[in-house]
Amino acid sequence: MQAKDSSTEQRAGRRSRASFTETGRRAQIVAAAIDVIAEVGYHRASFAKIAERAGLSSTGMISYHFDGRDDLMREVVAEVMRLADGYVRPRIEAHENYTARLRAFIEGNLDLCAAFPNHLAAITEVLTNLRGGDPTMVAFVDMNEAILATQVEQIRKAQRAGEFGDFDPWVMVRAIRAAIDDVVRRATHEPDLDVRAAGRELADLFDRATRRTS
Repeated sequence: MQAKDSSTEQRAGRRSRASFTETGRRAQIVAAAIDVIAEVGYHRASFAKIAERAGLSSTGMISYHFDGRDDLMREVVAEVMRLADGYVRPRIEAHENYTARLRAFIEGNLDLCAAFPNHLAAITEVLTNLRGGDPTMVAFVDMNEAILATQVEQIRKAQRAGEFGDFDPWVMVRAIRAAIDDVVRRATHEPDLDVRAAGRELADLFDRATRRTS
């Protein structure tokens, strides 16, 4: 009985190690894909270039872990979104008043761009080159709309609390998102752009635009 239990534990341990190794390999491939896409663009980011950057012996390793190019691109988008959420959300949640939370959101997004330029460049490349009906694009648009809806509700709460003035929350949220995205796009073509300074300027601008004046 003891021998059987030991054998079972050994098999479980091997499966766990294999799973850990596979997860690590997938992450390694995604990280390499992000760097290659950022450097050479979406269309020139071949499996050969990604495999070379990841230190893989062949492109077959990519095909083993991902069901084709589209699957890998979906994971690139998902990874950047996970990184962005983990980077920005704690900054926002560290504040209680809505004015400070809005500033943390804007500055956090552009601090993210400064800290992880390849991630933002890669997701911009991927999303720019996907067709409107592509499942990855559809999923991203749906997720982005859900995020915007949450931000709209936060602005409405700030208005009811008397911190923000009277304006259309949807117009404001989309203006903020567009301003942030424009700085990110500029940063991909202007490596000397001070994105953190741009973040502070945008935060000041939208602080004035949202603040209750009477």
